[in-house]
Parts: sequence; C-alpha cells; structure tokens
Amino acid sequence: MNQNLSSYYIFYTVAKAGNISKAAKELYISQPAISKSIQKLEESLNCKLFTRSSRGVLLTDEGEILYDHVREAFTSLNEGERKLKESIDLGIGKIKIGVSSTLCKYILLPYLEEFVHQNPHINISIQCQSTNETLKLLDENQIDIGLIGKPSGNRNLTFDFIEEIEDVFVANKDYLKNLKARNISEDEILTKGNLILLDSNNMTRQYIDHYLKDQEIEISESIEISSLDLVIEFAKIGLGVSAVIKQFVQKELEDETLVEIPLKVPMYKRQVGFAYKPHKTKTKALATFIQYYQLKQQEYQNHPL
Repeated sequence: MNQNLSSYYIFYTVAKAGNISKAAKELYISQPAISKSIQKLEESLNCKLFTRSSRGVLLTDEGEILYDHVREAFTSLNEGERKLKESIDLGIGKIKIGVSSTLCKYILLPYLEEFVHQNPHINISIQCQSTNETLKLLDENQIDIGLIGKPSGNRNLTFDFIEEIEDVFVANKDYLKNLKARNISEDEILTKGNLILLDSNNMTRQYIDHYLKDQEIEISESIEISSLDLVIEFAKIGLGVSAVIKQFVQKELEDETLVEIPLKVPMYKRQVGFAYKPHKTKTKALATFIQYYQLKQQEYQNHPL
C-alpha cells in the first residue's frame, strides 16, 4: 500500500459525502488539503478517482472499484472498534484453564459456578488432562492458568494456594471382613489386599508410589484406573482398597460406606492451587479470575467453615 491510511480515509469520506466542502467539515481540515490528498492518491494509483460536477464530485469507474474495497475496510474497522468497546464495557474475554478431571469436579467447578454468574461475558475453556500435562501446556503458553498440585522445584510459576488435600486408603466394611477372615492383619492390608490405584501417569499415583517405596510396602495385587471417581466406586462395591483423596470421600467416610485404613506413618498433605506464568501479560479476563479466587480465599480465611 503506497499511501497511508489517512489518505484512503479522506478518499472514503469525500466519496461518501459526494462533496469536498462537506467532507472538509466532517474531517475538520481545509478543502485545499483534501484536494491535495486526493491528487497524491490519484498520482500514486495512476488513475482518476473523481470527476467534478455542478453538485460536487462523482466517482469514476476506477474510483468505484476502489471505493467498494475501502468502504468494506473501514466498515470492518468500525465494527472492530465497536466490538472492542463492547468487550471492554461488558468485560468480554476468554480464559483457558488446564486441570485434571478430579480437581475439575471437586475443586474447580464450585469456583466457576459463582464466577460465571458474576462474569457472564467471559468465556471459559477447560482442558482436562493430567497435572503433568497441564504443567507442559503452561510451559508452552497453550493455556492461561492451571489448577494443579503444587509442583516440586522451581518451575518459574506463580502458585496461589487454594486448598490442602490428604491422600488415604479406604475400603468398605465387607471387604475388610473378608481380609480378616483370611487371617490378614490390619498391618498387612496394603501388602496382601487388592489395591485400586490411579494410572502411573497421574501425579497422585506418583505420590502414592513414593509413599509406598519410602515405607517399604510391596503390593501384591493392584488395579490401575484413570478416573478417581471409579477408584472410589470400586472401593464402595468391595473390589479392594482404594487410594483416594480424603476430602473427596468425606461423605462416604461419615456415613461409613467407606472406612479409612489406618497407617503407621500418615501421608503428607499436599497443596492444590492455581498456577500461571508470572511474566506473561495477563488479559483482563484472566486478571479478573485471579482477583476473584484470591478474594474467595481471603473470605474463607476470615470466615472458615
């Protein structure tokens, strides 16, 4: 494009007004300045764009061709400005969140329910995968923020603590009675029972594996499942001893559908929180979401349940 945008806008305004005098008033510039700009544009394009008439100016055939495209361009620009203003006024935006299916169901969804109600014009995109995959997507800037278990080491991420979780082993009463009938003592439940675990790619499973190794507990039988919900359900029907997150089976423990297996050495509690790159420029939508959950945390700390 040989001419700057202002030259085309002058041409567009003159063509729309059909009169240089009217265009000058609309643009707040002199008629000679408009005539000079049109002349330069014609020289650059090597064609006449207007012919003079008693009422003003008329587009030539070449001018009509250019005007059709220029009108479309400025209409598009005006629409862009309108949508941008609407986006700013209404708080329209988009947030890409990475989270495991387990944390999504039990921790993220309660946060989103009120946030979406308060910010209906912010679109939420959720990618459910393992925490390890969420960390990878954060590194690659494929998502804006992730809900994860606090990673070990310095990953150059800002981590905002949300909740503490505790891993436990559970089973139903009938399964424990069957183990006892087979003369399996309480101390032997993990080594001789049928352990139901998340698959090895899951960070929770990796944490369980580290615990078992540190305590020198060798398991004899195990089932691997990709869903924590199924791990819980299998324990409820008496298929074995499941490694679960205690907070997510609180109801079952209270009504004794499931029983917690006592451990000589309890597993350390883990932190869950939102993580994002500190140096990444935050969109207004992301900043709004961060401010929202930080405020919720402050409210919880001031008024815990």
